[in-house]
Amino acid sequence: MQAVRKAWLFIMDKIKLLDECKKAKNIVISGHVRPDGDCVGSCLAMYLYLKKALPGTCIKVFLEEPSKVFECIKGFDEIDCTYTVEGKVDVFIALDCEKSRLGEAEEIFDNAAKRINIDHHISNERGSGDINYVISGISSTAELVYDLIDKKYMDVEIAKAVYIGIVHDTGTFNYANTSPRTLRIAAELIEYGFDFPDIIDQTFYEKTYTQNQLLGRALLESIVFMDGKCIVSVINKKTLDFYNATSKDLDGIVNQLRVTKGVECAVFMYETGNLEYKVSLRSCKYVDVSKVAAYFGGGGHVRAAGCNMNGTFYDVINNISKQIELQMKL
Repeated sequence: MQAVRKAWLFIMDKIKLLDECKKAKNIVISGHVRPDGDCVGSCLAMYLYLKKALPGTCIKVFLEEPSKVFECIKGFDEIDCTYTVEGKVDVFIALDCEKSRLGEAEEIFDNAAKRINIDHHISNERGSGDINYVISGISSTAELVYDLIDKKYMDVEIAKAVYIGIVHDTGTFNYANTSPRTLRIAAELIEYGFDFPDIIDQTFYEKTYTQNQLLGRALLESIVFMDGKCIVSVINKKTLDFYNATSKDLDGIVNQLRVTKGVECAVFMYETGNLEYKVSLRSCKYVDVSKVAAYFGGGGHVRAAGCNMNGTFYDVINNISKQIELQMKL
């Protein structure tokens, strides 16, 4: 509760973020590996805001190459995927994750003079920075970024970036993490005049032919278990190679599995190496998948989480099933 109270005080004093950054000669902004919509939207919204509020400051965004569906966000082409820095970083702002998920940016974060961590994941309750602004009950990190922006610097491009972040982590406002406050913020954002229906189609719903083929295959080969309360599907490396696809082509599959009638928990995994899998978990009403993921060294939200696991497909699903079953008995 103490961390939450501190965070809400930070919201009330919105100018504090600029105070923490105003003496910095260089600032680095970064987010988690395999950046999703909330991560990309939050990072670019923060980037655009600080560039506008702190002219003359050197500001960089370090991310693994994001999906090109986010090219509509201003600043996308300025994302640096090389993680190259010269000298010491004055301020490092880690968004939408704790430091162990920063990938190549983790070492830069550790060596920065000042580290700010802004996040909403329940698995990052204490934060990883010198200044931690972490509230797990909020819809998205983008919503937290919006709270910290001095509104005199807001413009249509920053609003669009924030909106995309919120849209993606709320599943277009369909997930339980959508609060009345989230919707009020969304209403304030669309008043800036960007084409929000088109943004949702472009970045959330629209799929390439390859993505639809992989989705179809994942659905066709899915398996239900636990009396139909769980569903699982897997894409192996051979299949990814056949379609000349990457992990970015698998976005949305686990969410489609989740909306199968009668299913409470959906599991989707894809092979990343020999007997290595990236596992995504989603639930509908009562299974806390963040606890399932945390058991295997991962993390996330109550209804959406993930982890990496080793073993055969059957080893992985058997081990996950035990933890899901424990959640179902609570």
